[in-house]
Amino acid sequence: MGDDHVGIFDGTIFLVCDRAGDIVPAADGTHGLFAHDTRLLSRWQLTIDGERLSTLSIDDIQYFENRFYLVPGAQDVYVNSTLEVRRTHTLNSGLQEDLVLVNNDRRPVDLTVRIEVDADFADLFAVKEGTTSREGRHYRRVDGPRLVLGYQRERYRRETIVSATAPAEVDEGGLTLRVHIEPRGRWQTRLTAEPDLPLPRGLERLSLPGRVEGHARNKPAELREWLDRAPRLETSWGPLQNTYRQSLIDLAALRFSPFLAGTGCVLAAGLPWFMSLFGRDSILTSLQALPFAPELAATTLTVLAFRQGSRIDDFREEEPGRILHEMRYGELTVFDETPHSPYFGSADATPLFLVLLDEYERWTGDAALVRAVEQEARAAVDWIDHYADRAGNGYVSYERRNPVNGLENQCWKDSWDSISYRDGRLPGFPRATCELQGYAYDAKVRTARLAREIWHDPAYADRLERDAAELKRRFNHDFWIDDGEYMALALDGDGSKVDAVEHRPPAVERHRRGAEGRGPRAAPDVTGDVQRLGCPHAGRGRGPLQPGGLPRRDHLAVRQLVHRLGTAALRLRRRGGPHRGRHPGRGGLLRRPAAGGVRRTRPVRDPLPDPVSDRVQPAGLVGRGATAAPADDARPPAGRRRSRGPARPAC
Repeated sequence: MGDDHVGIFDGTIFLVCDRAGDIVPAADGTHGLFAHDTRLLSRWQLTIDGERLSTLSIDDIQYFENRFYLVPGAQDVYVNSTLEVRRTHTLNSGLQEDLVLVNNDRRPVDLTVRIEVDADFADLFAVKEGTTSREGRHYRRVDGPRLVLGYQRERYRRETIVSATAPAEVDEGGLTLRVHIEPRGRWQTRLTAEPDLPLPRGLERLSLPGRVEGHARNKPAELREWLDRAPRLETSWGPLQNTYRQSLIDLAALRFSPFLAGTGCVLAAGLPWFMSLFGRDSILTSLQALPFAPELAATTLTVLAFRQGSRIDDFREEEPGRILHEMRYGELTVFDETPHSPYFGSADATPLFLVLLDEYERWTGDAALVRAVEQEARAAVDWIDHYADRAGNGYVSYERRNPVNGLENQCWKDSWDSISYRDGRLPGFPRATCELQGYAYDAKVRTARLAREIWHDPAYADRLERDAAELKRRFNHDFWIDDGEYMALALDGDGSKVDAVEHRPPAVERHRRGAEGRGPRAAPDVTGDVQRLGCPHAGRGRGPLQPGGLPRRDHLAVRQLVHRLGTAALRLRRRGGPHRGRHPGRGGLLRRPAAGGVRRTRPVRDPLPDPVSDRVQPAGLVGRGATAAPADDARPPAGRRRSRGPARPAC
């Protein structure tokens, strides 16, 4: 969102407004209150005595709550307003706005407070694409102290109910409140916009994040409970503590309870367009959050298993055993104008489902869930073996069944032009991208373990392990590009290798020139383990490819240059300009112009802790003067003090 937008969200319900707290028609069309892929408010505009409000400041209290400090009219430094306005937006089952007016004058005031309200009930896809054509009818009615805004198309109906706790005059355009405030006095009311979202065909109502047996939840208490359940981090480094806590809060913000989840939660994919269930996103986030919130993975596996494909449906790209890509509830989905009920156009969600199932059991020991979804897991393996092999070459590949609404690329990067040759040509279909084969290999190895240890089916486990070993062998032969010495991004529909690398990295090119006459190198040995950073490597005479430690207490770029060039008075100039530590006639510190400007570095305000236990380092930091040491010698590279952290792990 841009600087003019302010957003709060809670699962599948979110609000985007301007900096005064108003929902007004915006140039990009993104303002509104949204729930379950429908815009429930397209206008929510506050005026006092006919004037809009000016913003003094905004407090981001929580992901579900914002507070605006305002004054009436267009204010500047020469105007001293005596009226203080505070608006607090909170998301629960809908929008809840606590409006507070404070009269700082010595005289009483009489004010007319007006809230203009409208709702277009646009589908989220229509908002995103800027389309407005609708086949249903809008209506509004005054129902006593409430204003009801509605939209109906056949049996599809959506309503927003607006009310205030203070006495108000209600008309079809909004609410008007007459306010009298004594000197130094205050007045307050609560404005609410509650959604009413019945499903068509007599099904139950859509569940909203804040609705529990008709009562709003205590959101702050719920957030505290979420934080208390997570593992506790104890550290003397404050920034790490704050980062960990904020990460847990960010996870909590994405939670929502879809159908069949009971009291459990899954994670939405992201604000504003992806606040819904996504197979790939929910699986990967749950996988990464396993040490901190394993219950997210359990609910994700249960919901995705229930929604698993069971038939051939070209419109939704559904196939038996396939895990869904995206689930939506808006008008366009209900009337099959988009295929997201659910849409299955993802080639990686199915193997990733099996990866998450195994990893969840490893972390939690919950064998009961693994047994409960055994048939769904076996169906997922069958999909990998049969339906996913569209080219008939034994690799997981994709080609959309829905030529109008389907995704062209059904891998992790699903934009239409994300897979291309290095000259810009787009490969044909079916496409078998490299990471899909890795997912399939991992899924079969992991499912073999579950079959042997939990399902007690050793024959099935043996078959999966043989299939995985054969896939690994074939992959390392078929995807290897001899000329560039790297793996192809994908295989084209005719089996051609998609060479996505435009230029060889300098180190690869130097090696190629030095190896001319010896013939192309063979594919890499796949029998050994992957080497960790800072560990010995055969290509360096048991010297490490990268140092094992991370530079401390200074900017990374400065540490590199000091280490390589050995200068103490380091001050960078643009494009190799003169350096104050050298004679002007000797040229710049940098021997040739840089690709762009090099800025003067500043000391890091928040230095890394000491000692540093991490063994992570960008490649290529071993420069002049650095001597490589064997892995069993824990000495750091020359010029660096030994870290007092734990010893380097064995490779």
